[in-house]
This record gives sequence, structure tokens and C-alpha cells, in this order.
Amino acid sequence: MRKNRPFLPVVILFVILNAFFISGAGLLHKWKVNNDVLIIGNAILFVITLVSYLLAKNSLKNNNPNVFVRAIIGGIMIKLFVAIIATFVYTATSKVQVNKPALFTCMGLYLVYSFLEVSVLTKELKRTPNAPQRSAS
Repeated sequence: MRKNRPFLPVVILFVILNAFFISGAGLLHKWKVNNDVLIIGNAILFVITLVSYLLAKNSLKNNNPNVFVRAIIGGIMIKLFVAIIATFVYTATSKVQVNKPALFTCMGLYLVYSFLEVSVLTKELKRTPNAPQRSAS
């Protein structure tokens, strides 16, 4: 359990957001936001954030500090491309009009998940005993 503790803020964010999207369906409907799009978008963002986190966490085992930076940037790019593909699939398959407020909310969630993932990883980098160090030469 302690190994996965650093990822706990992301899990808490996912649970709180989904609880709000489910329990606040009436309020979201009044604001003309499709809560189904938000729930699915939140789930997609959570899964790709988890994958990106695991890739970056594995990079901490490498002594080269550039590997960690590449893993974070690669994870953010993977998350961006998956989000773009999910958006295209939603707009192409939507039988009713595309819900723009829900899409813009998902874009904001993308930023929140990315920021939270990077902050969790940088904290974990500081706690890692064999973390890559820059040489003084």
C-alpha cells in the first residue's frame, strides 16, 4: 500500500469528481452540461494519467536524469493524443449536438490531471534514495 501512496491524490480527485458528476446531474443539466461526457472523460483521463505515472515512476530507476524528464514529457504527450482521439471519436459518433461545455470542462480536467501527476512525480523524485543526480563536473 505504501508504494502506491503517492498516487493517492489523483485517485481522490477521480473519486470526488465522479461523485460530483453523478450526484450533481440535475445541477449539471441546468447548466446544460452532459454529465455522461464528464464521467467518461474523467475516467479516460484517470486511466491515461495512471499509465503515464507508471511509465515515469519506472524511469526513476535509471541513473540518467534525462530519462525522467523524457518520461514526463512523453506521458503528457500520450495523454494529449489520447484526449484528442477521444474528442474526435465523441464528435464523430455523437448523434445529438456535441456538448461544448462538457468538452471544455474535460480540457480543464486534462490540465488538472497533468499538473497533479507532475507534482506527485516530482515529490516522489525527491524521496527516491537512488534518484538520478546531476554530476558536479
